[in-house]
Amino acid sequence: MKNVKSIRGRIDDNEPNPIDVHVGKRIRLRRTILHITQQQMADMLGLTFQQVQKYEKGMNRVGASRLWDISKVLEVPMGFFFEDMDNNVALKSPMMLNSKLDKSFSVEENHSFDDDPMKKAETLELVRAYYKIPNRKIAKNLFDLMVALSKSTAGLPQPNSTKKDED
Repeated sequence: MKNVKSIRGRIDDNEPNPIDVHVGKRIRLRRTILHITQQQMADMLGLTFQQVQKYEKGMNRVGASRLWDISKVLEVPMGFFFEDMDNNVALKSPMMLNSKLDKSFSVEENHSFDDDPMKKAETLELVRAYYKIPNRKIAKNLFDLMVALSKSTAGLPQPNSTKKDED
C-alpha cells in the first residue's frame, strides 16, 4: 500500500478525499431535491457549472466560505453536508491521515450514506410530486395522512416485499 500521508488530504493514487466526495454527494442530493440545475446553482454562486460538477464529485475541495454560500443557496445548515458520514470516511480526514492520533475516532452517528432514504429516487419523486400539487390545502391534507399512516403502522410487522411488489 502506498503512503497515505498527505498534507492536502488526498489519498492513494491522488484520488479525492472521501470526505470531499461525501460533501459533494450531499450538495448534489440537496440541489436535486430542490430541483436546481448545476447551471442555476453556478449562476447563484458566481461559478461555472463545471466547478459545481467538480465540487459534487469531490474533485475540488469546497472551502469554508464557499460551503457557507452553498448552504445559503441550498437552504440547509452547514452540518447538513457532514450528516450520515460513515466512520471509515471520517477517518480519512487530513488530520487523521497526517497524524498519529488515536484512530478509534468515531462520528456521532454511524449511518451509511447508502441507507439514507433521502438518496433514493423514490424519495425524490415523492417530494417533487408533493410540491407539484397546486392546491396547498390538499397537499397539507396528504402530508397529514402520510404522517398518520406512518404512526399507525409503526412497530407492525411489514409484509415481505418482492421485486413484483416494487414495480
